[in-house]
Order: sequence, then C-alpha cells, then structure tokens
Amino acid sequence: MSLAKPFLVAEEPLPRQSPHNIEVEQALIGAILINNEAFYRVSDFLEHTHFYDPLHRQIFERMSMIIRMGKVADPRTIKTFLKENEAVGDITVAEYLTRLAYEATTIINAEDYGRTIYDLALRRRLITIGEEMVNVAYDAPVDMPPGVQIEDAEKRLFELAETGRSDGGFQTFGEALKAAIDMAGNAFKRAGHLSGVATGLNDMDKLMGGLQPSDLIVLAGRPAMGKTSLATNIAYNIAQAWKGELQPDGSMKTVDGGIVGFFSLEMSAEQLATRILAEQASVSSSDIRRGSIHEDQFDRIVEVAQEMQRIPLYIDQTGGISIGALRARARRLKRQRGLDFLVIDYLQLIQGSSKKSSENRVQEITEITTNLKALAKELQVPVMALSQLSRQVESREDKRPQLSDLRESGSIEQDADVVIFVFREEYYLKNKKPNEGTEEFFQWQADMEAIAGRAEVIVGKQRHGPTGTVNLQFDAEVTRFSDLAEEDKLPARYE
Repeated sequence: MSLAKPFLVAEEPLPRQSPHNIEVEQALIGAILINNEAFYRVSDFLEHTHFYDPLHRQIFERMSMIIRMGKVADPRTIKTFLKENEAVGDITVAEYLTRLAYEATTIINAEDYGRTIYDLALRRRLITIGEEMVNVAYDAPVDMPPGVQIEDAEKRLFELAETGRSDGGFQTFGEALKAAIDMAGNAFKRAGHLSGVATGLNDMDKLMGGLQPSDLIVLAGRPAMGKTSLATNIAYNIAQAWKGELQPDGSMKTVDGGIVGFFSLEMSAEQLATRILAEQASVSSSDIRRGSIHEDQFDRIVEVAQEMQRIPLYIDQTGGISIGALRARARRLKRQRGLDFLVIDYLQLIQGSSKKSSENRVQEITEITTNLKALAKELQVPVMALSQLSRQVESREDKRPQLSDLRESGSIEQDADVVIFVFREEYYLKNKKPNEGTEEFFQWQADMEAIAGRAEVIVGKQRHGPTGTVNLQFDAEVTRFSDLAEEDKLPARYE
C-alpha cells in the first residue's frame, strides 16, 4: 500500500512595498522644526507630495505655508493646523511633533535628506507609470493604437526625467555674473564666437548670432528656391563641426557644433544622403545617380563619404509622421545620443495628432506649430521647420516673399521665433529670356550675369534680433550655399 505524497503548501512571498524611508522623512521634518533655515535648502525641489507618509505630507505642507508667510514653524504653531489629538501609534500628533523636534540634532544634512525623499518619490512614480502602462495595454479601447500608448509613456517618462531641477529662485549677482562669463567663454570657444549654434555661413551668423536654443526657426520659400538645400547645408555644417567633452558623470557635453536630427518627410534617407554627398563632394547628384562621373570624382566621393560616416547626423525618413510621434522620437534621440539641432523637412507633411484638428487644416497647422515650439523649449535646442509659401508670390511683380505669404495659417508666423525666406531672382529671370539679338536680350543678359549664382536669405522676423537680407553664393549644380565673395572683400589686385 503506497502512501500518497502530502501536498506542499508554498509560502506566499511578502508583497513588495513602495520605496520609502520614514526615518529620513522624520529627520528632515525635525531639522526644519528646530531651525526653519533648513526649509530653504530643500524648497526649490521638494514638495509635500514627495513624502510617503500621509501625516508627513500634511506637516510639510503646513510648514511650507507658515514659513513662506514669514512666520516661525515649530510644534506649537503647526499643531493648530492638524488634528492634534489624533493618535500616531500610542501618542498624539502634538506629542509626535514635539518628539520629532526633540530628536533632531542638526540641519547640516537637510539637503541630503531632501534629495533622498525626492529620489524615492521618483521611484514610486516610475512604478505607477509602469503599472498604468500594463493596465492600459490589457484594457485598451479598440480605437487606441499601441503607438499612442508608447508616445504617451515616453512623454511621461521624459517629463519625469526633467522635473526636480533645483536651479530656480533668486541668486546673487556674483552667480549671475559667473554664468554670463561662462556664456561669453563658451561663445568665444565656439566657431564664429557666437552664443548660438553656428550655421557655417558667416554672414547669416553675423545677422542672427547663430541658432539659439529653444527657438523655432521657420525656413520658407517657393519650390526650386533651395529650402532643403539650405537646411541640409546648415545641418551638415553643424554636425561636421561637432566636438564633445566627456563629463565626470560619463555624459558627453557639446562644446562646438552639434548633434543633428533630421526628419526627412519628403525624401528617403538615401536620397537625402546622396544630396548631401553631392554638396560636399562638388559633384552633381544627377551625375552620381546616373553613374556619369570621372575617376577623380569617384575618389572624391569616397573620401567625403568616409568623413560623413563619422559625423553625428541622424535621419528619420518616416513619411506622414504625426506631431506626437515626431516629438516622441526627438525626445528619444536626445536621451539616447544627444541632440543640439533639429530639422523638419517639411512642416506641411506632418499630421496632427487629433481627429478633430485633422478635419480643419488651419487648426491642424496651428497644433503642429504650437507643438514644435513646445518641443524646442522642452529639449532646449533650435528647431528648424521648412515651410511652403502660397502661390500669391507668383502674382506680384516683386516676388520676394513676405510674412503674409506663409501658407495656410497665421500660427506659423506667430509661433516662430525666427522666419527666414530663401529667394533666387535668377530662377524667375531665366524664364523671361527674350529673343536673341534684341536690345531686351542684351539687357537681360547683363541682368543675368549680375545675379547668376546668387541667393538672398531674407530674415523676415527675428524675436531676439534685427531683420535683414543676407546674400549668399548658390551653386545650382550641386545645390550648395556658401558665403558670397563680395568685391570689397576680395584681396587687392595689382595690374
């Protein structure tokens, strides 16, 4: 007769508790109760919601209120705002406050205590976000695609990573002066001695002071004016000039140039790479595609390609991307590889994130430009968005673009910090060629010679500086912009 094996009852693991440290919370509250100066060591980053214990949240909130009113926060003044007879274990709230003050010994470690409480609160928030992601993934409605949840999770994580900065509030003039000197020193070290990111086009940089962090820059023009060419020129110049400095925490700090992200919504990554390759190797992109190149041109292409592989320029070729997905991918690039300059080619190809806005094109463009400006501020980088112009330009005698020519929405002009237009008179004059041999033909020929290879970059709006026009050299064969060698800037010639 065989005996049945007994059932083994597995011990259930104890449920995991949320990260917290009651003793540290008590130590910080006690330190503030005996010396209110301790509060100012943590007030820039710590809030009552960061405390784990509900009673500690109430105590810290009341202390904050009293101290900010210019009064003294101690056990006697705080207990009147709390249920002083409520039990905390075997003692009352009033006795608990007195014990916290009595057992506190020093305020030296107040900031360390505050940081510990804040870090533990971040961990609890991470757990909450993770749990909510799981629940939403299980119970998501049918009309909610997974991509929307991913974008929302990335946004919440990025916001969590950016909170808790303690660099706000008043500072001494000496500290402000040091920051100003540091900015001037960084500008001196940077190419072109600019406070912003240098475009590599000197005359543009002189007018604009470089591309400023958190600015939304709209680059607009009619077809064939060279919008994409100017954007790729600037993007490549910035990425090529990039220099980084390793920080003590292992991160890399940009000291010159920048890491560039390029959303190419119209062209594929291969087409964009071919275009930049043609610009830098001075070989026509159509010749490269057809294979109509000489051996020395091929060698130059190979040499430029090897150099281009090393530069920090990242391309996203997703067509018809939504503004929500674009923001999520930009945040990811900033977090994983760094980001100093972002280009979107072009604005009208971005989709709004809501169904309601997509029903009205003006509302959709408004949502897109508002989000792009918010993205520039959030990531603290200049964002350049290319934009089309309306056809009303063609109906004017002077076809130089104006702010009113921005297509579809006044929000483009309103949200942009800088608006730049690209204009090439040569393109229009070339199509007005009169019959050869006539007086008009010779005048046309003289006019063509005067403007051949020239482009105007018109700064129509600049929130932080002057407007004006910059003349650049434009090589149409390789679609490359460069500084114009003016007659008065050339070296002296001797007969």
